[in-house]
Amino acid sequence: MTTKLNLFITVFVVIALLGCNNEDGRILPKKTAITESVYASVTIQPDSLYQAYAAVAGILDHNLVEEGDTVMKGQPILQIINSSPKLGAENARLAYELAKENYNGSAAILKSIEEEIEAATLKFTNDSINYFRQQNLWNKKIGSKADYDNRKLAYELSRNNLQVLKSKYNRTQNELETQLKQAENNYKTSQIATEDFTVSSKIDGKVYALYKNPGEIVTTMEPLASLGRREVFIIEMLVDEVDIVKIRKGQKVIITLDAYNSEVFEAKVNKIYPKKDERSQTFTIEAVFMDPPEILYPGLAGEANIVIAQKSEALVIPKAYLMDGNQIQTEDGPITVDIGLQSLDEVEITNGLEADTYILKPSQ
Repeated sequence: MTTKLNLFITVFVVIALLGCNNEDGRILPKKTAITESVYASVTIQPDSLYQAYAAVAGILDHNLVEEGDTVMKGQPILQIINSSPKLGAENARLAYELAKENYNGSAAILKSIEEEIEAATLKFTNDSINYFRQQNLWNKKIGSKADYDNRKLAYELSRNNLQVLKSKYNRTQNELETQLKQAENNYKTSQIATEDFTVSSKIDGKVYALYKNPGEIVTTMEPLASLGRREVFIIEMLVDEVDIVKIRKGQKVIITLDAYNSEVFEAKVNKIYPKKDERSQTFTIEAVFMDPPEILYPGLAGEANIVIAQKSEALVIPKAYLMDGNQIQTEDGPITVDIGLQSLDEVEITNGLEADTYILKPSQ
């Protein structure tokens, strides 16, 4: 009977002590592994995702592809109609043909000047012969001074007229050449404008969205389609600005996706965008899957933890036992400690606390 009573009292005391420990939160630090990580929200996107815009305004004639279609680089995906550029292109072509005819001399502009030059050359030759003949006679004191002056004046007028016509020809030829080049440039520009009414894919990939239906007005300010890589997906993560300095390329990422319930995937930080989003106060980080899920869709959401540091054996306490950031309450009073790695709810103590020292939970 005495043995049973002693056993009962011992059990009661142990239970009472445990109850007291639970009430005052007295615990010992524990030696365990700890991982420090940074939380991030996740959105899955195709690699090289971009939105296609029209270079010109018009009306969507028809979509040449459907959502989900595979496309090649340069493949037309949308056709826009607008009669004005086609008319402009035709007018530019006509102006170009006319300028080319004028420059090549088949029109009357240069031809008439050439004929004038031929006539002026003949007259100049004739006046030149008459002038020099009369000059020889005059030098021999034969003939009158009036005849000599008339021959000389006719010669000089013919010479000047020929020079004027030659200058006119060169000037007209340069003007026609300039007009031809301008007309050619206008024609090429009009052709480019006409080609701009066909929107083509910039990559080998997949059509993920079409934003317009045939018959709707198209502007240069609204996207018409969304395209990206077909099989390669990236992980877009938003990280709070207080954590961005901890992120490095190559760090391990643990990811869970809502579409895959509790399944865990591993990834690696691939890119850090340096610009902060002022509205959300976050930075965008990209990661790539080490072993991606079999099926992925743009916009799949989830959560991620970017692994900053790991330690296999550390002296760890719950974060709830910290006071003022680096103090702990012990049975002998508060002590100051050095903090190491931190997880979501635990923290490593690197100095100032022994493993056999009981710590107390701070009073609320």
